[in-house]
Amino acid sequence: MSGYGLSFTNNDNVVILDSEYARLCKIYSGRYSPNYGPGNFQSVITFPAPITSAEQPLVFLRPDTVNGLLKLGTVATVLGGPGNWTGFITGMYDQVGFYPNGRYIVASFGAQPVASYGLRLFSADGVPIFDSGTPNVLFTRSFQNWTYVTNSRLPQGEYVNYYTVPFNFPEDEYLLGNSFVMRMNNADNIGRSLHTWWDFNKKVLYAVTIGFSNPYAFFLPAIFAKLAV
Repeated sequence: MSGYGLSFTNNDNVVILDSEYARLCKIYSGRYSPNYGPGNFQSVITFPAPITSAEQPLVFLRPDTVNGLLKLGTVATVLGGPGNWTGFITGMYDQVGFYPNGRYIVASFGAQPVASYGLRLFSADGVPIFDSGTPNVLFTRSFQNWTYVTNSRLPQGEYVNYYTVPFNFPEDEYLLGNSFVMRMNNADNIGRSLHTWWDFNKKVLYAVTIGFSNPYAFFLPAIFAKLAV
């Protein structure tokens, strides 16, 4: 930081709060459950109040642990627009017997004025960058070293590619859902849809792509985070 303002460091001399740089702050958290769409394979969460950041907030999900393979479909589509993000939608991969149940964290690089007392910091532009009611969210790890396993075909001819990485599924780590809702480039103008499957018993995380052409390369990272305690 510059020669004035506020800065806190921890015992390892790591800056944990600075009046010039926003942290990744938890804005909302809670549980999601099936409440939307045919068969209730989707869940819609409406924020208590809109998030006013220009950039899309980050949505992290931790599905409830189940005995078997959990197939996540649309991981996290954020609703609303710049300055008025109102909620998100998540869903399953049309999986009989499993429904979207779990926990979520919604975070932003900047704070919302939510605490009724405590400490609040603003940037030079008057934007809140810290509020004592918004705990820090810490990135923990990411996986980009996917192993291609196999592919299958759907009735309309789409290729389904399967990629895996070992994962121990800790209860306190959440997957960043925003990146897993975007379509990936392909050899056509349609692209590949993207999903994650969680095999809790075998401790394997899957990335699954679906498209009408079949590129084998896959490098999108799966990013995980947790609440600072």
